[in-house]
Amino acid sequence: MEGSGNGYLKTVCDYVHLNPARAKVLKPSQPLTDYAWSSYPQYLAAPAGRPPWLRVDRLFGEWGIPKDSPAGRRVFSERMERRRGEEMRGEFKRVERGWCLGGEEFRQELLAQVETRPGPSHFGEAVQEAEAVRAERLVAAGLKRRKWREADLRARRKGEPGKVELAWELRSKTTMPLAWIAERLNMGTRGHLAWLLQRRGQGRPAASAPQPLLGI
Repeated sequence: MEGSGNGYLKTVCDYVHLNPARAKVLKPSQPLTDYAWSSYPQYLAAPAGRPPWLRVDRLFGEWGIPKDSPAGRRVFSERMERRRGEEMRGEFKRVERGWCLGGEEFRQELLAQVETRPGPSHFGEAVQEAEAVRAERLVAAGLKRRKWREADLRARRKGEPGKVELAWELRSKTTMPLAWIAERLNMGTRGHLAWLLQRRGQGRPAASAPQPLLGI
């Protein structure tokens, strides 16, 4: 989640703090502070009565509350109690279904930090995006090593040894499908790439795909 002052922090905090009411753990007559397993009551406590690591100023700021004071905390409580009666399914949809809440630049920063290859139990949109970013980094590094440009991927033949090596690296270090690799490196069809990689795995030089024999 991006805490950039664009409302993302407020959306996520409100989602968490209103969970007990939305899940009907609390009766309509019960205040949100009755749910003890939440950080919400701590936001309403004086600074000396809350954990030192809990910062309330950022959330209060997004609510337009300028000061962490008895009056400011009272305003926060009143607004949250009013908010629990609002229709918020549309607002919280991104929190419930998405893996990242923030701008596109922030999203790309997170993806760029993913270094661990996903295991068999890892799945979902975030994992797929992270793998695509990992693959693009490998492509960029491979082009740099070979002193190629993007245009070289289109200009060079499909079975170019350098392309085959890069495809082998992508196949061994990412979970990107053959069809994606073939299209990204301009190596023809998925089947043609599979044939090239099979030859490479057997230690045979890459060559053009076998052509049908012509009658003499």
